Amino acid sequence: MSKPQFVYVTYIETTPEKLWKALTSSEFTRQYWFGAEVRSDWKVGSPFALLLDGEITDSGEILEADAPRRLSYSFKHQKFEELRGEPITRVLFTLEPFDSVTRLTVLHDGFIEGGKYLGAVSSGWPAILSQLKTLLETGKLLNVTRAALNKGFDPK
Repeated sequence: MSKPQFVYVTYIETTPEKLWKALTSSEFTRQYWFGAEVRSDWKVGSPFALLLDGEITDSGEILEADAPRRLSYSFKHQKFEELRGEPITRVLFTLEPFDSVTRLTVLHDGFIEGGKYLGAVSSGWPAILSQLKTLLETGKLLNVTRAALNKGFDPK
């Protein structure tokens, strides 16, 4: 039996280079990731951190960085006690030119059967990636609040 995973595919009217920059630059992530900043030098083996309001919410290590085609990092949740005990997961972004657009595939895997983290991720990623797509294509953001990130997980 295969392990639980989250997969999301979207087509964005942008170049792989611009999409790569949007995925790896805090200047961009703060806009579409509801204020979150990514921190890394994007070299294999380097640390990765996601910060929200100055607090590290997730951390990991760069597993693969082949600009502008593939980016992968391990992902360990830090913020909510209920999720801290779940195993380290992996995020993999694949960027492929597709006619005049870029196909973005996000694979987030390594979840445990019956864990809470997959539910949180399954709500968060669609909101984040929809914001990313809209920002790159229009220069604007959707009217979606940060609460969308935690819709699948109630930390209380």
